[in-house]
Amino acid sequence: MDAVRVGLSIRALRRRRRWTQAELGRRCGLSASEISRVERGAARRVPIRLLERILEALGARLHVRVLWQGEELDRLLDRDHARIVEAVVGILSPAGWLTVPETTFHIAGERGSIDILGWHETTRTLLVLEVKSVVPDIQATLGGVDRKARLAPALARDRGWDVRNVGRVLVLPDDRTSRRRVHAFAGTFDRALPARTVAVKRWLAKPTETIAGVWFLSDLPATQARQRGRRVRAVAALASPSRL
Repeated sequence: MDAVRVGLSIRALRRRRRWTQAELGRRCGLSASEISRVERGAARRVPIRLLERILEALGARLHVRVLWQGEELDRLLDRDHARIVEAVVGILSPAGWLTVPETTFHIAGERGSIDILGWHETTRTLLVLEVKSVVPDIQATLGGVDRKARLAPALARDRGWDVRNVGRVLVLPDDRTSRRRVHAFAGTFDRALPARTVAVKRWLAKPTETIAGVWFLSDLPATQARQRGRRVRAVAALASPSRL
């Protein structure tokens, strides 16, 4: 993170709104002196969550990129993402869900892809699953989930599915980083995706009406050789969820 650029950006955005440092601090719960330190290049000494609060008050967002050995990090993240997708498909398919990974769409000028599109024929329930191996930009992710859930029924009609309900679930690895990130923005997540793992698992086993939630996935295969046994346990866990 370029702390100097972050500070200059915050100052420029603040001045554009004609706010004092005290006014910006009031809007994000910080003191004027703390805002001043950030603007003078001390962003590295401030927790990321506070920088995000400052920028949110200014109508902006923080984008931090991790660089490591050229493209190797991208390949590593892709493997983690694929691993989660495979695990989710392995859990849902035996539980009565038809799953379509990487469903692309181009509807009314909007392009993109849904990580996993699920269809439960018995209840005519459509499920949009957004899979993330790391917790990314919060607003962009939640906005993307809403957009895909809005467009998904059109994809379902093209497949001949008569949709009654649409669920949307963000799937994250069950680790401290993911849980800490969601907890840090609990208010935002509680409004957009209020259900958590236990409720999500119960709903997946018996979908009724609709759901919007976060699924912390702990049933990830450590190695390919263990996948089958873990999938069997994961399917059983849908009927008897035990993790929050």
